[in-house]
Amino acid sequence: VQLQASGGGLVQTGGSLKLACTASERTASTDVIGWFRRGPGPEREFVAAISWNTGNTDYADSAKGRFTISNDNAKNTVYLQMNSLKSEDTAVYYCAGRRLWAGSWHPSVFHSWGQGTLVTVSS
Repeated sequence: VQLQASGGGLVQTGGSLKLACTASERTASTDVIGWFRRGPGPEREFVAAISWNTGNTDYADSAKGRFTISNDNAKNTVYLQMNSLKSEDTAVYYCAGRRLWAGSWHPSVFHSWGQGTLVTVSS
């Protein structure tokens, strides 16, 4: 399975962006799609996740109330709508998949990482 993230760009503080993660195919091994980001530090930070099968969603505290994850089954695409963007949201955003909706959201339990898309929030 290949996952491709897109939709990044430059936006002012308080603005919005909608990212897309398109899967080459739907498989059981990627029933859960997660969004992550890497800012100035070396670690990838969990942002949000959704299950294709159940529609369950989860968000990092930093994303709650501002970001919305959704999916379009017909397009094999998961979206991340980001509103009220802040400078600290500046990062490269990635999507990745895993089989189960269980356990932690640590990046090490995800696979099929796509190339990221850069989001820059300017003040």
